Amino acid sequence: MRVMGIDPGLTRCGVGVVEGRPGAPGRMIAVEVIRTDPDADLADRLLRLDDGLRRHLVDCKPEAVAVERVFSQHNVASVIGTAQASGVALLAAARAGLPAATYTPSEAKAAICGNGTADKRQVTAMVTRILRLEAPPKPADAADALAIAVCHLWRGGMKFKLAAAARKGGRR
Repeated sequence: MRVMGIDPGLTRCGVGVVEGRPGAPGRMIAVEVIRTDPDADLADRLLRLDDGLRRHLVDCKPEAVAVERVFSQHNVASVIGTAQASGVALLAAARAGLPAATYTPSEAKAAICGNGTADKRQVTAMVTRILRLEAPPKPADAADALAIAVCHLWRGGMKFKLAAAARKGGRR
């Protein structure tokens, strides 16, 4: 199964595409951090984000999309931007006709590290090991996007694959 993981952010949005199956080491297909200018108009920033996500959907042909779920922080402005980026990511998946799932940072950390409170350094180290990468993905947004994708492969991928097969079977 091929999954596009997204660590949403309005200034930096991590995108990682992995291929694999539950419980097995995966293979990284692509990784990028889509950046937008904080001084640019909000609509233009959202459009740039959408363009970057669409490019990955077309180029990498994932079967599912996994997005890090927005969680409350002390900085309300940051949460709003993250929520807007998350909405663009979920819309891009829906527009492409792909199933989408959301995972909290704790769920992804638990899936990757076995510990829902792992720090960014631990997540990066485990993503590097799981995907057998020569070097750790940087910045942290890239590693987080790959972690979300692996989390979906290991935790939710089979459920979505079965649901997609059932939907296809019902259309005949």
